[in-house]
Amino acid sequence: MKHSRRTFLWLALAALLVLLAWAGIRHWQGPRLPAYAVVARPLVQTVVATGRVVSVSRAQVGSQISGVVVERRVREGDRVNAGDVLAVLRDDDQQAAVREAEAALAQLRQGSRPQAQAGLRNARATLAQARRETQRRRVLLQRQLIARETLEQAEEAETAASAALAQAQALAGMLGPGAPGETVARERLAAARAALGKTLIRAQVAGTVLTRNAEPGDVVQPGKVLFEIARQGDTEVLVPLDEKNLGAVALGQPAICIADAFPQRPFKASVAFIAPSVDPQRGTVEMRLRVAPVPAQLRQDMTVSVNVETGRRERALVVPNDALATRADGQPMAWVVRGGKAMHIQVTLGLRGLAASEVTRGLRAGDVVLADGGAGLAEGQRVRIRLQDAPPAGTAEASRNEIPVRFN
Repeated sequence: MKHSRRTFLWLALAALLVLLAWAGIRHWQGPRLPAYAVVARPLVQTVVATGRVVSVSRAQVGSQISGVVVERRVREGDRVNAGDVLAVLRDDDQQAAVREAEAALAQLRQGSRPQAQAGLRNARATLAQARRETQRRRVLLQRQLIARETLEQAEEAETAASAALAQAQALAGMLGPGAPGETVARERLAAARAALGKTLIRAQVAGTVLTRNAEPGDVVQPGKVLFEIARQGDTEVLVPLDEKNLGAVALGQPAICIADAFPQRPFKASVAFIAPSVDPQRGTVEMRLRVAPVPAQLRQDMTVSVNVETGRRERALVVPNDALATRADGQPMAWVVRGGKAMHIQVTLGLRGLAASEVTRGLRAGDVVLADGGAGLAEGQRVRIRLQDAPPAGTAEASRNEIPVRFN
């Protein structure tokens, strides 16, 4: 019995010594901390924002005259070409004015002009007859066959006939083809037809009808916007960009856009405009992305998620941001495990984002960096590592092996 008890004590003591030795070794090895392996991988940096679809310009269509709408031929969403009729106004007065001008021109051409031509011919014949009579009486007076008073009467008749011819010529000239009288009549007809044409409200540009403010029976006035048309052509995505991301974006950068209504149908765009000023109220900068070609599913003012590619590396050393820390002087650093010991090393960063960043100096592929920035460690302290998975890869614009680095 005493022997069994002694054996048990020796075994317990041996187990305790083993445990103490194991604990001592573990303590000597240091704590087990999460870590990441530094690897060289393709990397894409994007700025993520939300915008809305807008057309490059919009045309406002109204009536040039006052009138009553009798017909509306388009509605929102209809595509129109330049010259298409959007609405029709009552045209009774304009039709009457056109008929009156046409009648006046027809009267000139078929009535007044022929009468003037006939009057001119009669005036010429009358003057010729008066001249012959004057010459005949002058001969008779030389022969003393008539009195001078008779010759004077013939000369007065010739003068009157000459004046009548001049008047007939003037009237015929005013009513002749291309003469002022016909020109005035044609201009009056053209003005009447132009006024009639204004009763048809037409699209001046090709595009898509966005709004309509006219219905049959409405009284419209000049200056009132009846239709708004998004011009056909370039479409843009207007993005209020947070000013903190202004340094990352530049003209010409590619982007991938996804409309909230069609998440499975992304489309391409590019940065076309960056405003030169910042909105002081919202702290944003207006950025416009040009969309070409324009997908059929896009609608005006549609909400769109935007991923602008602001940087790309085909091979970059990528470190998760939680493995980075900042020294007292503001320089970035990381805790690297070498030979089982933790060492802090100053690093230089390239592309930066919320999840991960590129390290351009200070680390090399194969290094192991501690997560959480090595909080609470001392230089040279022994540590054990527990490798964590690398940041997830894959976005709409990144390939399967690329790590997206995003700014919000």
